[in-house]
Amino acid sequence: MRVLAIGDVIGKPGRRAVKKLLPGLRRQHQVDLVIINGENAAGGLGLTSATARELLDSGSDVITSGNHIWAQKEIVPHLDGSLPVIRPLNYPPGVPGRGYLVSGRILVVNLMGRTFMHSALDCPFRAMDCLLGEPGKKPPVVIVDFHAEATSEKVAMGKYLDGRVSAVLGTHTHVATADARILPRGTAYISDIGMTGPIDSVIGDNADDVLQRFLTGIPNRLTVAEGRVMFNAVLLEIDPGNGRAVKIETIYQEVD
Repeated sequence: MRVLAIGDVIGKPGRRAVKKLLPGLRRQHQVDLVIINGENAAGGLGLTSATARELLDSGSDVITSGNHIWAQKEIVPHLDGSLPVIRPLNYPPGVPGRGYLVSGRILVVNLMGRTFMHSALDCPFRAMDCLLGEPGKKPPVVIVDFHAEATSEKVAMGKYLDGRVSAVLGTHTHVATADARILPRGTAYISDIGMTGPIDSVIGDNADDVLQRFLTGIPNRLTVAEGRVMFNAVLLEIDPGNGRAVKIETIYQEVD
């Protein structure tokens, strides 16, 4: 079984790259499921139903998110609807949406870290314990998008879930890491997939806007950068019988 996971998609440039590259990658690698982190897909901040459908029409199957899922209020009613969009599992009870879904023979889970982020969230480690311990049959293939800031928290989650899930894939920092590997008990891991967004930018945003914020300390509006786009993803090969990862491969391409 092959799963393609695409890193944080940044605004229109990122969506354009997905539309251009994803259909060919699906065919080339005979991909069974595509997961996209889309929490920055709408103007670089949040997700709307229209941008979600655009990503789905481009060939994705499940859209994960993170701390910006509430930035576009229009999406909130859709989180409990038919769109295959999930928000972090470890939000408190009563929050709209769901933290996981089953697509075909694969369980996709979204988690969010707490270090340097939202400390008021429930513990992501215990949230996974609860989910995996719930009664009822679950698919052997379980993919976790761990949306977190601290590399240490991501590595710790990989160790904690090794052998219990098929993959722990880091998102949020927008910079691809060089540590893709199979952990000792068969879980594929990477600290961050990297973004799908403008190359000449500061993690997707216009560099001048970001520099102004750093130099003055005054909040200002950030805009998505333009120009050539990087596409970052990982391709997973997983044994559908036992859920163990066989291979993890990074994919990097550039598009105009």
